Parts: sequence; structure tokens; C-alpha cells
Amino acid sequence: MKTVLLRSAALAALMMAGGASAQAESLTLYCSADEAWCQQIKTGFEEKTGITVDMTRKSSGETYAQVRAEASNPKGDVWWGGTGDPHLQAAEENLTEEYMSPMRGELHDWAIKQAEAAGNKTIGVYSGALGFGYNKDLLAKNGLPEPKCWADLTKPEFKGQIQIANPNSSGTAYTTLATMVQLMGEDKGFEYMKALHANINQYTKSGSAPIKAAGLGETTVGIVFMHDAVAQTAAGFPIVTVAPCEGTGYEIGSMSLIKGARNPEAAKKFYDWALSAEMQGKAKDVKSFQLPSNKAAAVSELTPDLSTIKLIDYDFKKYGSSEERKRLLSKWDTEVSTLPQ
Repeated sequence: MKTVLLRSAALAALMMAGGASAQAESLTLYCSADEAWCQQIKTGFEEKTGITVDMTRKSSGETYAQVRAEASNPKGDVWWGGTGDPHLQAAEENLTEEYMSPMRGELHDWAIKQAEAAGNKTIGVYSGALGFGYNKDLLAKNGLPEPKCWADLTKPEFKGQIQIANPNSSGTAYTTLATMVQLMGEDKGFEYMKALHANINQYTKSGSAPIKAAGLGETTVGIVFMHDAVAQTAAGFPIVTVAPCEGTGYEIGSMSLIKGARNPEAAKKFYDWALSAEMQGKAKDVKSFQLPSNKAAAVSELTPDLSTIKLIDYDFKKYGSSEERKRLLSKWDTEVSTLPQ
């Protein structure tokens, strides 16, 4: 009887240990891409590895703020997606961990350059050009001219017809601000943002929200990354995507391991998997049309061809730095957002 009891106790202890081990295989993911893509990534990793994923979707600006606020007691393990500038800022502020994935050899040069700019504390997972989209039905209904350039969006006839996100919460909108400064020079760039402000009907929290509103007929123009506009067209909305004639900036969507993460081994497994061609090639299935960083990943025919777009030489290191980002946002808050509309 004593032997049976001992065996039962040993078996119970083994089961408890196994349960603790299984429980340890979990991951907290902060995702800054579109909700459908974030859900696909969560489910895909769980199915591939058996690791449970607790996923939260927020814009890149919001996620950066959260990671910063949690620095003394990190709750997240991996931050995936969103514009690269706040990832670079997080790296500079020592909020993220250096990691050299064995998958690096499969990636485009621009993804590696992003990593090198951050001391290998982040890496590129996709890229996409900035632009805007318009609802062609609303454009015709309101008798508006077809916008082809950034300058067109500041014309008086577009007053109250445009949406863009707030650059404090949205990486898309910060990229717009940094693009104008690089494209036109700082003084003229801010003059442009002031003129654009006069035509804005709403500053949204999320970068993709303006084009979704345009698709639903709630605004005529949405300033977004071009792949987000393409996604609305693919979903059946009357959206026309525009690559601005003057030239435009672009993003390198990035991924970072959060410093002091509670599940570092699971985080590295996710990191490596998220750089695979298999994972990245499925983005098109949820109508995400960014250019993947893995050279072998399947690319949708709807993905904007960056080689045909007039891109500026975007200085990711400078405009992703903590000092420059804070300075530009403070200047926008003071000089642009306070103006009457």
C-alpha cells in the first residue's frame, strides 16, 4: 500500500512538473499591424509550435509608449510590426534586446540595414511606401479634381475632405511628418503640414483608419501607406491608390524582442518563425499587401512595386532617433495641431 502511494505521489509530481513546463511555453505578443494580420500571426504560431500566444493589437506609437511605460516590469515578450522609427527609438533607449537570428541570410538588404541601424535590437519584417487613397465615388459626387500630388491635398476644395492619423499615436502619420521634412526641408515641410491641417476633418488614432473611413464613404481622402489603400480596393471598396508625384517616404515595418521579457526562449522561437518565407508569404491571405522581408516569401500581385515609386532617401537612423522624434512631435503639437480649422 505504501509503495502504491509513493508511486501515485511521484506520478502526481511528474504531472505537475509537466503542467508547469507546458504553462511556461507561452508568449505575450504586441502587434502593430492590421487586426486580421495580427490574428493570423497569433493563430499560425500557436498551430506551428503549440506555444500559447496572448496578443494585443495597438498602433506603433501606442505600443512604443506601452513598452516604455513597462520598462521596469516588462509584460510583453515580442513587439511585431508597425513602422520602424519607434522600434529604432526603443532600441536607442535600451528597451529592446539584441538578437542575431539564424534567418538573417534569407532577408532583403533593407531588413538587415534596419537591424544594423539599431545595433541588432530590431529587424525589418516588411516594407511599404507612403501615399494616399481616395474614394472615387465621393470625389465625383463632390466635383473634386483627381489628386495626384501632395500639393493637391492642400487645395481649398479639399477642406474637410481628408483624414490622417495623429503622429503621436501613429507611425504612419509620423512617417508622413518626417517625409515632408526630408522632401521639402523643415520650414517648408511644416508649412505644408499647416496647410494640410486646414483640410483635415479628423485625426485618427490608428494609421490605417483614414483609408477605412474613405472606403466606407466617411471621408474622401485618407493618407496612409499605399498597401493599406490597396487592401481597401481588394475588399471591394471604391478606393484609388496614389503614389504622390513629388516623391514619398516609406516604412520598414520592424520586429523587436522586449528587454527583460518573461518568456525569452519562446520569444526567440517566434522571432525566427516570423522571418520565415512560410509565415511572411501568408500575409496576402488576410489582404495585407506589404513587401515581405524574406526574399523567398510569396508576394501578391497587388503589392505595390516599390521600384516604380519615386522614393526619397529616407533617413531611418535620424528620424527614428529618440531626440529627433520627440523634437518633431513637440513642434507639430505646438505649431500645427493648435491651429484652427
